[in-house]
Amino acid sequence: MRHVLTSFLSVHWAIVFGLLALICIDGNRGVAAALGVLGVAVESARLINLENIVVVAPLATALLVVAVLFFWAFVDTLINDASSPGADSVIRIAFISASGVMSMILIGGAAQGINGLFMVVAVQLAALLASYVAMLAERRSVAALDEDEFHATAHSMAKAAAHNSLLSLISGRTGSNGKGGR
Repeated sequence: MRHVLTSFLSVHWAIVFGLLALICIDGNRGVAAALGVLGVAVESARLINLENIVVVAPLATALLVVAVLFFWAFVDTLINDASSPGADSVIRIAFISASGVMSMILIGGAAQGINGLFMVVAVQLAALLASYVAMLAERRSVAALDEDEFHATAHSMAKAAAHNSLLSLISGRTGSNGKGGR
């Protein structure tokens, strides 16, 4: 079974962060428009202009890197299974990076005096956390199903071996040691 929820959420977050990066590099609106998409109305910033290349370039680059990480997690989900070593590492890195970028947006926005940013970032971080928990639960449930199937197969093989051994003892046929019955 492929990871449907993990694939969907990876693509979702890749699109969200990719669109935020694309909106950020828009020449006439930039960061204010990206914050508007998140739900923050930016009236004025105190220290520097939000359309300045010093603000726009690092933020757009960080958002684009997070989008690429989520897309990488999507591709990794399609290629690898949950039982492979390090299966959760790309997803973990993507979510840590996304949380870091959102935290940097909060810190930078607070330094600029942008009101209402804390609640928006808190909601986004809660959504990221819920997505991470859902992905982790799906990956672990698939791994647990595979483990249960393994245990069921091992159990049936052990029962069959015990049954065959008992039949050979009852019938007096040669066992696996070659000495004959009893």
